[in-house]
Amino acid sequence: MLPGSMRLTELFQVEDVLVRFAPEDKWDAIRRLVQSLVERGRLPAASAERIVEAVLAREKSMSTGMEHGIAIPHAAVDGVEKVVACLGLVANPAGVPFESTDGRPTRIVVLLVIPRAQKLLHIRTLADIARVLSRESVREELLSAGTPDAAFAALAEGDGAKR
Repeated sequence: MLPGSMRLTELFQVEDVLVRFAPEDKWDAIRRLVQSLVERGRLPAASAERIVEAVLAREKSMSTGMEHGIAIPHAAVDGVEKVVACLGLVANPAGVPFESTDGRPTRIVVLLVIPRAQKLLHIRTLADIARVLSRESVREELLSAGTPDAAFAALAEGDGAKR
């Protein structure tokens, strides 16, 4: 692991993993993931709309759809103390169109909200997520998980942080 990298089990809480996630499109996915974090007190409600707008603006400037059915919408925003993340596992095998680099639909959506002052942390965090999710076995386990606990365990195992 690189110095300064973060275990995904430190980034996510079990409740940050949404199984059977069913957004209408990528814009809806972003709104729902931010809303989930606000509802659980992980992001300030007063900043919710500003955070959604920042992530949507970032997504409009360049799609965050990657290969292997993964998208990592993100934005650096003021007023956030630490990196906050939420993971949506799209239940529908057809996925969500995210204009991904390989043209395949997205089934794993990771929302990252990064403190504006910590730009380097954001690059490392993206790299850590991509490293773990690049493994097909991890993606398959995540998508077959029926509960947040099972999905979180798959993440932990994929990250080498067995509990």
